[in-house]
Amino acid sequence: MASLLDMRRRIKSVKNTQQITKAMKMVAASKLRRAQERVTNSRPFAAKMSEVLGDLSVKVADELSHPLLDERGDEKYLIVLISADKGLAGAFSANIIKAAQAFMNEHSAKSTEMIPIGRKGRDYFKRREVKFLDEYIGLTAAGQVKLSEAVEIAQKLIKTFTEDGSIDKVFIVFTEFKTVLSQTPVIEQLLPIPKHKDEGEAAAGPQAEYIYEQPAAEIFGKLLPKQVETQIYKGMVESVASEQGSRMTAMDSASKNAEELIDTLTLNMNRIRQAGITKEIIEVVSGAAAA
Repeated sequence: MASLLDMRRRIKSVKNTQQITKAMKMVAASKLRRAQERVTNSRPFAAKMSEVLGDLSVKVADELSHPLLDERGDEKYLIVLISADKGLAGAFSANIIKAAQAFMNEHSAKSTEMIPIGRKGRDYFKRREVKFLDEYIGLTAAGQVKLSEAVEIAQKLIKTFTEDGSIDKVFIVFTEFKTVLSQTPVIEQLLPIPKHKDEGEAAAGPQAEYIYEQPAAEIFGKLLPKQVETQIYKGMVESVASEQGSRMTAMDSASKNAEELIDTLTLNMNRIRQAGITKEIIEVVSGAAAA
């Protein structure tokens, strides 16, 4: 049975841990507010850009071709996996890694390479000897994303896809932020840039008409790379918000569990102290009776 001193030490240790988890929850909440603002600001632009370019790519399919739109084979895949750099975020990294692993298992006949963004995903797949085309560590560790870093990754992908010709399709795997309690792993095709409507769907509903001030080829040459950059940035921003939401939830649960454990340990400590006092009383009474 633990002594009174051991129980006091355990209670003190749990209280110290609780202070840490409460502080981490507050930090995560602060970072989450800023991350939510970036998600809110990036979503409309990314969605509208995908919609317009997807619609335009259908309309001008017969007039021009672009390397980022060209359909190729279906044998060589490249996965851009966005995970966390740090732990203590609940099941955030485990869920996104599980989604990426399930996708790879589903397409096990394909030749698959990976670009991990984040230490957790890198470490997991490195142990499984997945071939890395490149890796980016520490980009989201501070709880924010720089557009310049997303542009660098996008340019690397575009060069690999267009110049090297060693990749047929590029997929991005990230966690979409819904609420603080809900984050969903998402897998989207990044390259070739998917078309939002086929010709049948386009003819069925109302169609937007576009007037080009510049040749379509020139416009596409500038906008399509921007589309890749936007989707990479959006995926990183969504993942950062999801990570902070998951960390805040995990630290809140840890703080509550610590409180319950402190109550239990305090109760046990009081029982031990009461047992000690009762024993001393019995010894005094027994000694007095013997005298």
